[in-house]
Amino acid sequence: MRMERQEVGKLGEKLALRHLKKRGYRILDRNFRCRRGEIDIVTTQKDYLVFVEVRTKTTAAFGTPEESITQTKKDHLIATALTYISEHQKLPPLWRIDVVAVELDQKGKSKRIEIIENAVGGS
Repeated sequence: MRMERQEVGKLGEKLALRHLKKRGYRILDRNFRCRRGEIDIVTTQKDYLVFVEVRTKTTAAFGTPEESITQTKKDHLIATALTYISEHQKLPPLWRIDVVAVELDQKGKSKRIEIIENAVGGS
């Protein structure tokens, strides 16, 4: 049973949300879109506003999920984060971009879920 790419992404996001909540992140927003791109999950953790990029893979053939983020994608994430900050009030002054790497087996069960804090340079 091979999952479609979109299904893999949706499942990865669902698992990432659960993982973040368990670790004390408070979910503010999901799938924030603007001209520059999209941010999967917007949360707060302690004093930080945290933008989360979820990367999900079912095979390590082309590297780990976190290795799949290009410099262009990083630039888009930073620009999208800055747009979010400019459009919303009363946000924590400190912010960062985390990556949640999700690896699934062929049946869609999670093999690894890891939060990589401050994975994309920003403030």
